[in-house]
Amino acid sequence: MHTNSPVSNVVLVTVDSLRADAIGVYDGDRHTPVMDDLAAEGTVFEQAFATGNWTPFSFPSILASRPVFADTGEIGVGDVPTLAGTLSDDGVSTAGFNAANGFLTSHWGYDEGFDEFEPFVASVGSSIYSRYLATHPTVEAWLQLAASPIRRIRSRLAGNADDRPFLDTSRMFDVENAATDFLADAEEPFFLWLHYMDTHTPYVPAPRYIREVSDGFLGTHRMLHAHTRTGLGWEVDDRTLRELRTLYQAATRQVDDSIGRVLESLAANGHDDETAVILAGDHGEEFQDHGHLAHYPKLYDELIRVPLIVDVPGVDGGRVDGQVSLDAIPPTVTDLLDVDAPEAWQGSSLVPAAVDGTAPAGDPVVSVTVRGEEVTTQPIPRSLDDGDLLVSVRDREWTYIRNTETGTQELYHRPTDPGQTTDRSVEPDAAADGVVDRYRPIVDAHAELLQAGASAADPSPEVDDDLGARLEALGYR
Repeated sequence: MHTNSPVSNVVLVTVDSLRADAIGVYDGDRHTPVMDDLAAEGTVFEQAFATGNWTPFSFPSILASRPVFADTGEIGVGDVPTLAGTLSDDGVSTAGFNAANGFLTSHWGYDEGFDEFEPFVASVGSSIYSRYLATHPTVEAWLQLAASPIRRIRSRLAGNADDRPFLDTSRMFDVENAATDFLADAEEPFFLWLHYMDTHTPYVPAPRYIREVSDGFLGTHRMLHAHTRTGLGWEVDDRTLRELRTLYQAATRQVDDSIGRVLESLAANGHDDETAVILAGDHGEEFQDHGHLAHYPKLYDELIRVPLIVDVPGVDGGRVDGQVSLDAIPPTVTDLLDVDAPEAWQGSSLVPAAVDGTAPAGDPVVSVTVRGEEVTTQPIPRSLDDGDLLVSVRDREWTYIRNTETGTQELYHRPTDPGQTTDRSVEPDAAADGVVDRYRPIVDAHAELLQAGASAADPSPEVDDDLGARLEALGYR
């Protein structure tokens, strides 16, 4: 099925570690005006779920509509039909700009099909200085603090109130500028993918955004205290946790502004009336919801529930309550651009829901992670051999999680237990028993699929020095 909407182009914006409740349309206490305006014009998917707890487990779905490990046992998309490749083969101009996430590079096949592709990994690994800053957020915070008064004076003298960070270790401006350049010369039809990293640890937003999302006048000082305590391994007390959340929200607001500038460029170049915009988080982020920070190997909602907005020009949006998976993104893009989707793709187009208001199919969403002996073990797992495979299944109400190696299981009823703290599998009633009986075979079948892919895989090539430096900068060793 193809849409009759007037779409010639699609812009896909993905934001690393962006949990659903980080933006205003999912949580009214948040301040994200650009994303909220996009949601007001488009379709908001209330129950959108990632297929994994971190980027390499989620992105095979986002850019190839395939489960991680299913085809080669690898975390990339090297041997499957990708979204960009499918579009390029049909004559669509393609560009992809990734803010230096080392797991979204040509090493794992993510460049396939892009006419223009820049991961900006070399930008981080090219100097000892930038590499050091990327892994030492408190030092960067000190530099931001020292330069802030001078930058404010210069901005005011120039009549410019924009207090941007002078250090671009998140590569936000690299991505934004590349997108702006592409849009200035783009010939329709085109597909543009942007991936932001500001909401990934470490959170080092510009001071103006810290002040904007908090109730005080201090900006960088909050950053210094929180990053010093976490960097030294001290206990994360209530104050530190509040400050980390503030920094995260400030980083979200920083991305929000950048997306706004890209959308302004889209309009300035006359593309906005023919361009659909899709926004998604690739996974969420934990703030001790279940005892840890960041996105260690777990499958609870703070890591799996993400924002998903589809804005189709000329179409009135709305809110969709049924659960959907991020593997719906590739077939949605091809549907919008009237391109046939490969049969190998698992997801189903969301165009009927976004354009016609048709409810999604309601299939349960499967997500995976791999956990070693300790949940925080480094290196963080990249293959099935690195630990136990955990698989979750979600419908509109229930979350079922099973360790496929040990057989231990958890079951949560999200409407009555949104924090997922009461395991209903411990003392199951008839409803809980029915869910387990219904979803355990899905878990077992998915585990068999992934194990088959892993057994057929060839060893992956070694990571080069630049890529290794970027992964280490992000905390992945």
